[in-house]
Amino acid sequence: MTQPSSRAELVRSIGFVQATALVVGIIVGAAVFVQSSDISRHVPSIRGMILVWMLSGVLTLCGALVCAELASAFSETGGVYIFLKEGLSREVGFLWGWAMFWSVHSGIIAATGVIFARFVGYFMPLDDRGIRVVAILSILLLSAVNYFGVKQGSAVQTVLTIAKVLAIVLILAFFFAFGHPSHAPSPAITSAAMPPIGAHQIILGVIAGLFAFGGWHMVTYSAGETRSPEKTIPRALLVGTVVVTLCYLALNAAYLYVLPLHQVIASNRVAADAANALAGPKGAAAISALVILSAFGSLNGIILAGPRVYYAMANDGLVFRWLGAVHPRFQTPHLAILLQALWSAGLVATDTYRGLFTRVIYTEWLFFALMTIGLFRLRRKPGYSPSYRTWGYPLVPVFFIVASLTIIANQIAAEPLKSVSGLLLVALGLPVYYLWVRRRTQGAIENGHH
Repeated sequence: MTQPSSRAELVRSIGFVQATALVVGIIVGAAVFVQSSDISRHVPSIRGMILVWMLSGVLTLCGALVCAELASAFSETGGVYIFLKEGLSREVGFLWGWAMFWSVHSGIIAATGVIFARFVGYFMPLDDRGIRVVAILSILLLSAVNYFGVKQGSAVQTVLTIAKVLAIVLILAFFFAFGHPSHAPSPAITSAAMPPIGAHQIILGVIAGLFAFGGWHMVTYSAGETRSPEKTIPRALLVGTVVVTLCYLALNAAYLYVLPLHQVIASNRVAADAANALAGPKGAAAISALVILSAFGSLNGIILAGPRVYYAMANDGLVFRWLGAVHPRFQTPHLAILLQALWSAGLVATDTYRGLFTRVIYTEWLFFALMTIGLFRLRRKPGYSPSYRTWGYPLVPVFFIVASLTIIANQIAAEPLKSVSGLLLVALGLPVYYLWVRRRTQGAIENGHH
């Protein structure tokens, strides 16, 4: 994005380590410590669970490969918004930003803040109101850190991610060193009446698994603040996604090593139950502390990423110009950070994030499919010259499109009313876009006459 020289500009202070920490730190939130149970309910077998986690990781890697090529071709701030705008149209790019602000991204911030607060409640008594207060304070605190500079925000992210990965390694060592293989039979699993696991169950399991891989694309949002983004972001995406997949496979192997499968299926917080089985309440407390660390690190990365999209849209004239303002001293999109913090905190305070989040979160995959379709269009455009090209093209992008559309179709079939209302919420951005563009055009004509 070119800006007038009189304006402050974003500063490039994110290197490869910080970018990789952003990928890993955003993806590894709280879900991996609870999500195994949801997956095991769809695929109640050890092989099925491992297969689903591997497929979720492979699908995420396919998306990361597509994003890596697009990030190497368009290395300015905005990420997926830029890819959709360049590959398809300004309207599609606008709809992504619209969905992000009103529901998807802000909803993820609100939900992650609440998860963080709930686990804080393990160590101090918190009622529903107390959980909301802690969640809002965490959002405001990390927004303030990122307000005062991307260097500070990415430094906090790097420290939290390193601490998180080390804690996971220690927990894995603890599980495998002190745990005993659990071979307890379960009537629910061994029963001859148990229906065979089919493609539909595997797809539902992968959808549940992908929830734990969410946010892999967000590192592309801050390309304008990344050093050599055309090289750094593709590398960070690939390394980060592989690290996360290995962590997830190892953690799930550890859960299944310590707990019998029927207990994994029944558990709502499988990591804490596995630690409790080995070390009692102290083990559960250690896992709760790790979830707090994980959720806090994930929350910081998500808060850092989002405002860069609104900044890019403001510079394109698709939202209010003031959202593109850069703080003269801190060199951050400070007003976009502030607006995101206030809206996300409002979603927590009113508890409205739940409805928005569950209705719209799956629509991310519609945009991922569109982004990948845009890649095929861009490949045919003269002047398109990415420094990295997607491995396995065209098979990998085609697989990613088909998988993304399959996820959407399954979601619509499972919850038609929620799905349609979610799509309508996104589609509502289209008339807003045309009204906005019309108003700007009329304004430009009137100014021209004067």
